Amino acid sequence: MRSPHDIIIKPLVTEASMDAMIDKKYAFKVDRRATKTEIKNAVQQIFNVKVEKVNTMNMLGKMRRMGANVGRKSSWKKAIVTLTEDSDSIEFFEGM
Repeated sequence: MRSPHDIIIKPLVTEASMDAMIDKKYAFKVDRRATKTEIKNAVQQIFNVKVEKVNTMNMLGKMRRMGANVGRKSSWKKAIVTLTEDSDSIEFFEGM
């Protein structure tokens, strides 16, 4: 079994994700092989909250070029985690 810190790579702090915090929705960059159940358990263990549901999406890496060379950034997986109504908010995002 993988560690919860191996599944949750980093939180995503964007304008859209900050607006979604009002509805108790938090965005994370997660391991590409992680399932919704693994993500739910990892968030519950790391932040001590109750997760209602998890939505995931595979994000395609953007095309980049450096002079004549063209390449692609790595693709990654994004998870939107919705907390239950009676759950506390995630304290990490409070100071943002």
